Amino acid sequence: MDFVLGGVAACGACFFTNPLEVVKTRMQLQGELKTRGTYQVYYRNVFHAFYTIGKIDGLAGLQKGLVPGLVYQFFMNGVRLGSFAIIESLGYIHTDGRVSAAKSTVCGAIAGVVGAVMGSPIYLVKTHLQSQSTTSIAVGHQYKHRGMMHALLAIHKQYGILGLWRGASAAVPRVSVGSAAQLSTFSASKELITDLQVFSEGSWLIALSAGMISSVVVVLAMTPFDVVSTRLYNQPVDHLGKGVLYRGFMDCFSKTLKKEGMTGLYKGLGASYFRLGPHTIISLFLWNELRTLYHRHS
Repeated sequence: MDFVLGGVAACGACFFTNPLEVVKTRMQLQGELKTRGTYQVYYRNVFHAFYTIGKIDGLAGLQKGLVPGLVYQFFMNGVRLGSFAIIESLGYIHTDGRVSAAKSTVCGAIAGVVGAVMGSPIYLVKTHLQSQSTTSIAVGHQYKHRGMMHALLAIHKQYGILGLWRGASAAVPRVSVGSAAQLSTFSASKELITDLQVFSEGSWLIALSAGMISSVVVVLAMTPFDVVSTRLYNQPVDHLGKGVLYRGFMDCFSKTLKKEGMTGLYKGLGASYFRLGPHTIISLFLWNELRTLYHRHS
């Protein structure tokens, strides 16, 4: 049940934040491996990107990749949050009854790795679909998938089962860093807010506030890994299924840093917060409340 509750909470958040995921993906691919000022800027900021995609691709364009997004969230976060919930209930993140920063960080990272590996094929397809757009505002490599199942079958047919896990080398550090930052901060913040007695004991505002604190830490820690992940998943590949632009995580990280500077690794930071921030807050809040509700009636 812990796995199901984690997945349902993440899906609830995904439905509302998917348009921002589309915006984030496009902004991270814009000007890929080009120095500032040498490429066409289609998306000036989060709000301009939102307006441009809605105007050119239509409102449906803002919900591209929703189906694989929901499937990814259910399985990846179901495994990640479910694993952490079990680890937490067994007392492994505590030392002398208090949340241990080191233990919760390690446990959050482990839960993230398991979820990232399982969800990688769906994340690959989601990224391809979200980057697809009308030629006039296209950024990054454009795949011609007609939907999630068509994409999965086409990739498997051309590159085999391992082709579906292309980009997993970026997914593991991305999700493990994000998960470690998110879950350790959420657990520690929830405990701190309870200790300070800002809200009454058991109040839903405790989880909501802890989620807000966690969201800021997650975005700052995760964005460089998120940019690299998006680019590795979306890059064109040769007939053997090997990336044309990057050999792997470190190659993409170093090339982006060299060509675009530190700001390249934080491309779409605003979009990242508008997407990851609400997603973190909503999913952690729903997860906490669903678990409380379930344990109260079980």
